[in-house]
Amino acid sequence: MVAAIRYGVVGTGMMGVEHLHNIALIPDAEVVAIADPVATSLDWARNALGERAAGVVAYASVAAFARDAQVDAIVIASPNHTHRTVLDPLFGMDAAVLCEKPLATTMDDARWIVDRAASRDRPFWTGMEYRFMPPAAAFIDQIHQGRVGRLQMLSIREHRFPFLPKVGDWNRFARNTGGTMVEKCCHFFDLMRLVVQSEPVRVYCSGAMDVNHLDERYDGARPDIIDNSFTTVDFANGVRAMLDLSMFADGAEHQEEMSATGDAARLDVLIPPGDLIFSPRVGFRGQKRPERTRVAIDPTAHAAGSHEGATYYQHVAFAAAVRGEGPVLVSAEDGLRAVAIGTAAEISAREHRVVEMSEFGL
Repeated sequence: MVAAIRYGVVGTGMMGVEHLHNIALIPDAEVVAIADPVATSLDWARNALGERAAGVVAYASVAAFARDAQVDAIVIASPNHTHRTVLDPLFGMDAAVLCEKPLATTMDDARWIVDRAASRDRPFWTGMEYRFMPPAAAFIDQIHQGRVGRLQMLSIREHRFPFLPKVGDWNRFARNTGGTMVEKCCHFFDLMRLVVQSEPVRVYCSGAMDVNHLDERYDGARPDIIDNSFTTVDFANGVRAMLDLSMFADGAEHQEEMSATGDAARLDVLIPPGDLIFSPRVGFRGQKRPERTRVAIDPTAHAAGSHEGATYYQHVAFAAAVRGEGPVLVSAEDGLRAVAIGTAAEISAREHRVVEMSEFGL
């Protein structure tokens, strides 16, 4: 049991700073240590901490952090491809871990993390913020309560801005990210599994880099990350799910739209603004009877990050798990399964073929 939680944050770039802002909202919690090899990133963390930075120990290496930091919980927000290396010494600490998505960039690394996490007593949590967006959570709850009847089709659309610049431009190359379908889309593949409550059996993805980053060069190398795709996932229980991704649709009114269609009704969620639209079946030429409601997001939580309040609500649940008052809601195994679907989508887009999940032993 942990009452006041002492946090350490490893990786203090954009997402690490968002975690700092949200930890500040958690009762009986304080950040006592930060770690990042980049001095500028440590300065971003100090700025985010403000007056609280005076009591925070900064480390320039994970090794020093693992040796000396006195923490109850660790948030890992370092670049994707570093997760296994970062976790290796941290697994020796007596602390709960929240590791940002994607869990890893390769199946081998993801399996290694799952195995190590299973050998520890302390909670391990994969950071899948999208589960915790209030509109998305309400959408999922209503599906599970049977509002659409027997679910048969799930459609997710994300039309958004291109990948943002990151320290060292690491996110411009699939070798560092796992590819767009792993780096970005693992959120949505995780949502698919959560909504459908089954495991995928095959994946087909058609995607490419057609608009963004074409003229960019880093040490003479051109980026190789997908910026648009359609992905279809067949699940073992017969449900079909689809992801429609565009990374050059900055002007779209809604960044995310999700639709669940069952034998009784369809349910949509729009993010933002957080509208739920319930559309029961009415028959041929029947009068349509859509019902629209809006899911509220706490303004303070909303202002603390760029994920519609999701980072805060995830931290509330994670803190409960750290204190022994709640379950781990997103396990390392969940993280691995999302990486597996993303990896299958990357292979499918590259090789122009259907990928069976049995190819991964899943």
